[in-house]
Amino acid sequence: MAQARKTPGADLARYYDLDLLDDPGDVEMYLALADAHDGPILELGVGSGRIAVALAAAGHDVTGVDNDAAMLERARAAWKGRPPAAGGGSLTLVEHDLQTLALGGRFGLVILALNGLLLLDGRAAQLSALGVMAAHLAAYGRAVVDVWLPTPDDLALYDGRLVLEWVRRDPDTAEWVAKTTSARHESAAAAARVTTFFDAWADEAPARRSMRADDIRFLSASELVALAIQAGLEVESTAGDYDMSELERDSDRIVLVGRPAAR
Repeated sequence: MAQARKTPGADLARYYDLDLLDDPGDVEMYLALADAHDGPILELGVGSGRIAVALAAAGHDVTGVDNDAAMLERARAAWKGRPPAAGGGSLTLVEHDLQTLALGGRFGLVILALNGLLLLDGRAAQLSALGVMAAHLAAYGRAVVDVWLPTPDDLALYDGRLVLEWVRRDPDTAEWVAKTTSARHESAAAAARVTTFFDAWADEAPARRSMRADDIRFLSASELVALAIQAGLEVESTAGDYDMSELERDSDRIVLVGRPAAR
């Protein structure tokens, strides 16, 4: 029997995990970066803990920050459900706006993963987030930001059409869930409004719909580099994929690694 619905926020957090059954492939990169840099780890926009839980389970001390309580609840449950890490490891979760975060500690690795920067409201907000990353870095630390670089062909699909992306079984409720999106690109503002519908149904219950709307503020590779420098980071490297391959003109993402700028 399907479990009772909790809240719209809980539904959306659960569907976020269902969406990411298509693994972006970035966790191995973060595990390698964590092994290469000593000290605790801070993840901004930790969400439901996909990366943070993996890092903590590998023996690292991780602090995850998000302003979505439902997402953090799933992260807590995911960490609680993992077997103890052989080499220790811990996960501390903090509900807070990442743009104004001031934890008082310094970290060997600070992460803002999987387009989290693009969901912030404009350049000033993006600069604030990068400044928070710089402010929380230890002297030896590294900041890592991962941003999608859409092509004109990608954005041509952002014309308001409805696109059915997948239909999947929700393991938490045994319901079927369909994800449909509609996106509209505003080229002058380098932005897009993406509306996502999740329709859930079970044999014994009527269908119900959850919806979320996201405003995406795109950045070019050069704009991200300039913002990082303005925020107090020295750009150490830029890669075009999670294997840290060279950033090319046709790369569909940029992974930027920065260190504290010399003062």
